[in-house]
Amino acid sequence: MPLMRRRPLMRAAMVGGAGYAMGKRREAGQQQQQQQPQAAAAPPQAPATSSADRIEALTKLKALLDDGVITEEQFDAERAKLLQGM
Repeated sequence: MPLMRRRPLMRAAMVGGAGYAMGKRREAGQQQQQQQPQAAAAPPQAPATSSADRIEALTKLKALLDDGVITEEQFDAERAKLLQGM
């Protein structure tokens, strides 16, 4: 009979322990995702055809730079691509 009383306790310990371990794993994964640098949003790849489109693309590109989404080097490279289309 003592074995019968232990079985529910052991099952509860196993289920609780597994739930705890999975929760800790999920928490660690979320923290790791937050620590990784966010992927930069890709600025427009296709060259703008009209000057209004180019101005709009440059404005968006500058906003991305100001917000810290892209680096100065990325900004310069994309700006050069846009200005070559002029």
